[in-house]
Amino acid sequence: MAAAWRGSGRLLFLVQKHHSCISLPQNLNHFARISLQFSTVVHYQKAMPDQPQTSTDLGLYKPPPTVRGMTELDRAAFSQTVSVPAIRIPTNVLNKLVKSLKKVALQRPGLKRVVDEHKEDGNKDCSNGEHRLLLLDPNSITFTDSFGSEEAEALKAYGVPQEIQRYELKLTYENLKSEEILRAVLPEGQDVTSGFSRVGHIAHMNLRDHQLPYKKLIGQVIIDKNPGITCVVNKTNTIDSTYRNFQMEVLAGESNMVAKVRENGVFYEFDFSRVYWNPRLSTEHERIVALLQRGDTVVDVFAGVGPFAIPAARRGSEVLANDLNPDSFRWLQHNAKLNKVDRKITSFNMDGRDFIRGPVRERLPALMKGSQKIHVVMNLPALALEFLDAFRGLLGPEPDQSLSRQDDNLPQVHCYGFSKEDDAQRDVVERAEASLKISLQGQCSVHLVRNVAPNKEMMCVSFTLPRGVLYGTHTQDRDSSEEPCPKKQKCEDFTD
Repeated sequence: MAAAWRGSGRLLFLVQKHHSCISLPQNLNHFARISLQFSTVVHYQKAMPDQPQTSTDLGLYKPPPTVRGMTELDRAAFSQTVSVPAIRIPTNVLNKLVKSLKKVALQRPGLKRVVDEHKEDGNKDCSNGEHRLLLLDPNSITFTDSFGSEEAEALKAYGVPQEIQRYELKLTYENLKSEEILRAVLPEGQDVTSGFSRVGHIAHMNLRDHQLPYKKLIGQVIIDKNPGITCVVNKTNTIDSTYRNFQMEVLAGESNMVAKVRENGVFYEFDFSRVYWNPRLSTEHERIVALLQRGDTVVDVFAGVGPFAIPAARRGSEVLANDLNPDSFRWLQHNAKLNKVDRKITSFNMDGRDFIRGPVRERLPALMKGSQKIHVVMNLPALALEFLDAFRGLLGPEPDQSLSRQDDNLPQVHCYGFSKEDDAQRDVVERAEASLKISLQGQCSVHLVRNVAPNKEMMCVSFTLPRGVLYGTHTQDRDSSEEPCPKKQKCEDFTD
């Protein structure tokens, strides 16, 4: 585990090391202590004594306790007046000195750190424009000797005495961050989340049971504090349908579900309520596309709305893209036209196995005679490893032994899977081997895509499809009377 401090008690930031990568915890609240800072000036009092602040000063930036348990948002209830330290600076050296004191200045988006002086009655003192006040971070500056050597030297150089004054701030709802508001409202001791996945103008949340009574308030806070978000939704069930979409409830804002997204320079449009889209996979999409060369062929078995297929086509690949969901199929075609690559993509609306054993089998022999690589992408991590059995015996009996095998251009497979095992790499390889009925030891590579949840990884196993799998008698272990499409099974892993 790695840790780093910044400032004087202002920020503690921890990250966890998991396997071979550093990943951020899903709930940063357990690992961070953030000094809270607010705005809006009223007046200041006379110089504070040369002594530490009282213990009550350490809790300056907390919303009023009366908001605890609020279920309907009352913005006015968050108003509060608090006292912060300030230092009086001549205007002729103000800009230079503010730069020297920036580490101890009160910093917060929208906050004016430099304010006018006021009389004791709260009115602006217009008789003296030669000085202004710089508001200071109370977690860094508690008394005159709190300044570090650099700050003290700067003050001395400009002839400014280290005299701290008190300044009254009126804090309002507008000065608070979403996490601070929710922490003040939700029951003490309960997990507080202000995190969400952003899909265009939509904020997608996965609220826990104890947060549901506050869901409408949470939705409105997310809209208020995140410019560009006009709709907040909460998933109401696991993704258990054939088409990988899920039921959702609009918590706040408009009900428009057609999102417009830009990822890695590619534009996508889709109805978020009808298709699957995960903004956390942009790096993985980019990684796979970077493997492609102009003229390669990409077979995308579970294409969705095109996050692999469309950038692959833009890179110059010929793409066979398939998805069982009719809405995904329609938006895939729409996005291909939107990005002017519709002539490079041949799209299908079929079950994954039927796609492999139909259009892919028809085209594969000719593609394997060429020199350009063939990449098969199977991004359905809850079930894709099971679909590998569709390649067994795909091309029928072994061809004439007198023909050279050196000319065969065997497909490169990139298959995704979830794992909750301690050794996730070994787990996904063994499951791939079980579907293919052949060993992949020493013939594959495994990439950790991301940590989905505690003790759950998303992995990608890549390998060259063995000749022994493609050629030979095709056998299926499952009863032929069973439903041939595992996508119709309920699987909670789809939620990721």
